Amino acid sequence: MNKTIELGVVNTLRIDRDSAHGFYLLAEDEDDVLLPKAYVTEEMNIGETIEVFIYTDSEDRFVATTERPKAMLGEFGYFEVVGVESFGAFVDWGLQKDLFVPKKFQKIPLEVGMKFVFRVCIDEDSNRLIAAHKFKDFIHTDLEELSVNQKVDIIIREKTPLGFKVIVDNKYEAMIFHNEIFEDIWIGQKKQAYIKKIRPDKKIDICLQKIGNKDENKETAIHRVEKVLKTNGGELECNYKSDPELIKELFGLSKKNYKKALTELLDKKIIKLSVDGICLIK
Repeated sequence: MNKTIELGVVNTLRIDRDSAHGFYLLAEDEDDVLLPKAYVTEEMNIGETIEVFIYTDSEDRFVATTERPKAMLGEFGYFEVVGVESFGAFVDWGLQKDLFVPKKFQKIPLEVGMKFVFRVCIDEDSNRLIAAHKFKDFIHTDLEELSVNQKVDIIIREKTPLGFKVIVDNKYEAMIFHNEIFEDIWIGQKKQAYIKKIRPDKKIDICLQKIGNKDENKETAIHRVEKVLKTNGGELECNYKSDPELIKELFGLSKKNYKKALTELLDKKIIKLSVDGICLIK
């Protein structure tokens, strides 16, 4: 149970009393917040604790919801712009009340229908949650906590000629280069990845596959080729000379790893190779 009610995150609070507007929930310090009737269910009982997300209503008062936004305080999310006013814009972050983007936190003038990765922040002036498209000041440059091959959470932020810019662990900026990508990825996607390199200029390179030992990588490639073959009825029009882009599209592998996997599967007599392609041996 929360000692105090915290804005922008999930709180564990005790149901204290009923009212015409909903349940009032208490933290340990006896401060309370309203859970509107729209979120009250028959399973909720006075005296029990529940988990709720805390944000602010139209009058900037704390309010609770059992719903979850696409991103919470300090996190990055992929939001669509759904409203534009002279004083700022509004984005859909998964709750009934849209999230405000002040003009000073817009990298470019926002228009309805645009989709970007935003950071959820607290506006120091109003003490309410906002979205920031201009978030450079929130990016960490101290990389001491990071290490090569460390598993991290990323959100794909932007496509560039070199690759995709990503946000790592809601703190750092990094890059996945095109030649490291062997699967479909898209802007706003959240997934796990690995740190490939930390450069002297404090730039971070990310890869989607673990930088493990050669045997581990080979087994992964073998399993992937075999799985794709089974999914496609045991036959594919592929061989050692197949185009790298086709290999990447079908198997999510580099041509080098694909060829190694083929050789291993042939040696184990799991597949056979013909002029028409490869097939599983039944």
